[in-house]
Amino acid sequence: MRIAIRHQLSVTPPAGTANAVLQLLLTPQSGPTQTVESWSVEMAGIGNAGRFSDAYGNIAHLVNQSRPEGDLVVTVKGVIETTDRHGVLGRVGGEPVPALYRRVTPLTKAPVTLYGKYRNARESRLDVLHGLMARVGEMLGTDEAPAQSQMQADGGQSQSQGGVDKPLPPASDYAHSFVGGARALDIPARYVTGYLVDAEDGVAAFHAWAEAFDDGLGWIGFDPRLQMCPTDRHVRLAAGLDGLSTQPLRLVPAGDGVKEIEISVAAA
Repeated sequence: MRIAIRHQLSVTPPAGTANAVLQLLLTPQSGPTQTVESWSVEMAGIGNAGRFSDAYGNIAHLVNQSRPEGDLVVTVKGVIETTDRHGVLGRVGGEPVPALYRRVTPLTKAPVTLYGKYRNARESRLDVLHGLMARVGEMLGTDEAPAQSQMQADGGQSQSQGGVDKPLPPASDYAHSFVGGARALDIPARYVTGYLVDAEDGVAAFHAWAEAFDDGLGWIGFDPRLQMCPTDRHVRLAAGLDGLSTQPLRLVPAGDGVKEIEISVAAA
């Protein structure tokens, strides 16, 4: 699928800031599931920005702003050609060793009720991972079924439970839960950000899912919010230990948070 993307965000530095630094993780890379036809990052100072690969292999930009005033606006746009590989990325050269992604972070601590039934499972790792994805859906809820244990979260689609509409958690909660459950089973897993074509039913176009490592197949994607492996509707942007290490836009010193101005993700 050929996908056109336009995404515009902004941050506002604290008043009186003498110097601000923005870190951008907003540049996708070509790989087994996608080819970047064109991509641009636009903002004041981007011409002098430092560009490098971070510890997780993502393309990062560092942009300095001297005495910034008002909103700092970042616009990314481009065209990506995607291929449906049923979620399988395989082993990609130049990436960190999978063992890095066994590390548990505060955002990926999982309750034993999520992964306990798979501790001594005799199924293949692939079957365990698909079972874990289904279990995340059972615990957090899906578009077809209410949650067994509803989390408090903003965003997502309302789900009727006992006559009361409750929102489903955002995709980030599903991805963190899956990653945490896999790591608790000693399976390397990482958090992934990206874009989703035809996002609907409370799912945002800027999306999050997970990838887990299988010794035979390599890295495999799992989208527990949609209860499926990623398809050609998914555009992969960045991967890391959790949502904190994959923030698309980070400002130092921190301001009032990132504001999304516009996002368009559509088949070209």
